[in-house]
Amino acid sequence: MSDIVHVAVAVIVNENNEVCISLRDKDAHQGGLWEFPGGKVESDETIAHALIREIKEELNIEIRLTRPLITVTHTYSDKHVCLHVYKVLSYSGETKGLEGQEVKWVDISQLSLYDFPEANRPIIKALQLPEKYLITGKFIDSDDFIYKLKTALNNNIKLVQLRLKKDSLKDLTLLQALVEQTAILCKQADAKLMLNLPVDFIDAIDLSKVEFSGYHADSRTLKTLSQAPKGALFSASCHNVEELKRAIQLKSDFVVLSPVQHTASHPEMQALGWQQFSIMLENISVPVYALGGVSENDMETAWLHGAQGIAAISAFWK
Repeated sequence: MSDIVHVAVAVIVNENNEVCISLRDKDAHQGGLWEFPGGKVESDETIAHALIREIKEELNIEIRLTRPLITVTHTYSDKHVCLHVYKVLSYSGETKGLEGQEVKWVDISQLSLYDFPEANRPIIKALQLPEKYLITGKFIDSDDFIYKLKTALNNNIKLVQLRLKKDSLKDLTLLQALVEQTAILCKQADAKLMLNLPVDFIDAIDLSKVEFSGYHADSRTLKTLSQAPKGALFSASCHNVEELKRAIQLKSDFVVLSPVQHTASHPEMQALGWQQFSIMLENISVPVYALGGVSENDMETAWLHGAQGIAAISAFWK
């Protein structure tokens, strides 16, 4: 097999939350499939330069501002590719298929209706996930929980992990109502809800009355699973390369990697630091949230080191 092919890819999103996609020529590699525009990085240019050049040549627009979205490595039967994917934050001009390709704008929520090359699928996942991931923390009672959840949702949280421990609720008769109300509030706010609950809590809940997006497994649970739950999103908490690999084996839709920095809640755990965080993401082609001693102020740093965004308890749970 030939050496790895580096490709610069642009995810261009307009004010209507639509993304620009184009149809590959039927005679090209992965021909007849839709793709996010971009092209091969030449040996004498940077990824940034390649991105600007390719998008000008393909779509006749000038890229003004971008940020990293995700890096995807994938092996086809005849080619090994590394997609360096950037989200375009600002551009000038009107998109036009200068190479004769069909170009269209598609709502991000509708991307799954189109056929993409396999290497593009993690890009779709990254696009459909928000930048902030709330993990629920301590609360005094149900009223306090609901107040904190509403506050977070009002601050534009669109992904919530309902994380309860065995001692979170003294009165388990309140559990069903708490989970149901959480689901209702998340739905009203158009936020995805992930459940991270002890097994006996899950057994005690009538899930048919709860609308949620999927399950989150902590690192201990991750080691015990033989497969991910079917028909739902699945995410996992990881602290090292072995756990990341296990999460990938289970086909996690996204993961959380921690602790990036020292935290008061887990002072015994050694912080990874941003450089090590970035190194650990090499060849991890799923969205990864940075957790541990981080806040919304660290968002740009997280992006620059390969993260989908920030996951947090204290920074979002107030």
